Amino acid sequence: MKKSLFVVTILLLTVFVISIGLAQAKEYKYVIVPKIVHPWFDKVNQGAQEMAEFLGKVTGDTFVIDYRAPATASVVEQNRILEQAAATEPAGITLDLLDAEGNRPVLEAILARGIPIVVFDSYAPEGMGLTTVNNDFVAQQIGACQRLVDLMKAKEKKDVYKVALIEGVPTAPNHKKRFETSKEFFSKLPEIEIVAEGVDNDSIEQAQKQAAAIIAAHPDLDGMIAHNAAGPIGVGLAIKEAGKVGEIIHVGLDDLDQLIVLIKEGVVESSYSTKPKMQGAYAVLCMWLQNQGIATPMLVDTGFVVITKDMIPDDVKEYKGY
Repeated sequence: MKKSLFVVTILLLTVFVISIGLAQAKEYKYVIVPKIVHPWFDKVNQGAQEMAEFLGKVTGDTFVIDYRAPATASVVEQNRILEQAAATEPAGITLDLLDAEGNRPVLEAILARGIPIVVFDSYAPEGMGLTTVNNDFVAQQIGACQRLVDLMKAKEKKDVYKVALIEGVPTAPNHKKRFETSKEFFSKLPEIEIVAEGVDNDSIEQAQKQAAAIIAAHPDLDGMIAHNAAGPIGVGLAIKEAGKVGEIIHVGLDDLDQLIVLIKEGVVESSYSTKPKMQGAYAVLCMWLQNQGIATPMLVDTGFVVITKDMIPDDVKEYKGY
C-alpha cells in the first residue's frame, strides 16, 4: 500500500517539477487535530512538518501545517476545534478521533464544505469513506500480551499469573480496541487472572496513580499492560517507585522519550510501538493527493515495531524513533 502511494506521488511530483514554471505556486494549509496535548502527537506533527517541507521543495508550492491540540481529552472541545479549523478553509484536516460517533456530525459538515479529511491513529466512522492512516491495533496488542505471558512464564513457573490492565481513553476507538483485545486474549488463558483494571485517559500522571494504587493493593502482581502511549510511562514510574523492578513485568506501547529511558533502565521490558512520525507524514501526503484529484486508499497501514533495550543507544538522546 505504501509502495503504491509513493509510485503515484513520484509520478505526480515529476509532472510538477517539469511544469513548475508554467503554473503559479499554490499554498496548501493542513490542520492536525489530535486527541489532546501529548508528546506522541508532537511526533505526528514532526512527521507532518517533514512531509510538508519535502512537498514544498519538489513542487515549489507553499505548505503550512496548523497544529491544534485540545487541552483535554474532550470530544466537545475537539469538535469545537474542528469547527474553528474548518472555518479557515484549509486544504485538508487530519485528526485522531476521540469518539467516532461523537465526532461524526462535525466531520460530515466539514466534508459538505468540500474539505478533505484523513483520519490517523484511529478508525474512521463507519460508512464515511475516509482514508485512515494507522496500524493493526489488534495485532499490536496481541503481540504485547503474548510477550508479557512468555516473559512471566520464563521468570517463574506458577499455576496462576496475576496481571493488571490500564485502559486509555475509553471512547477512543484505538484505545478501546486494544483494551478489548487484551481482555479477550487473557480470557482464553486459564493461567492468567486479571486482578485489576484502571483508566488513565491518556495521562502519564493518571496512569502512575492508577498503577501505584493497583500495585499497593496487589503485592503479588506479576505483570501489567497498558493501551496507549501515556500508560506505559506511568506504569513504569509506579513500578520503579514501588521498588518492584524485575518483580512486575511490563510490556509497553509506543516510543516516547520517557519510555525509551525506562526501557534502557530495565524498568519496562520492551514496547510494541506505533510510528507516529510516519502517520503524520502519510496523512499530509494523502490530503495532498486528494487535492490533486487522486483517490487515496481506505487504509494506509504504517505497521509497528518491537523496541527492546539492545536497540537503544547508550546515550538515549541519540534514539531517533519512528
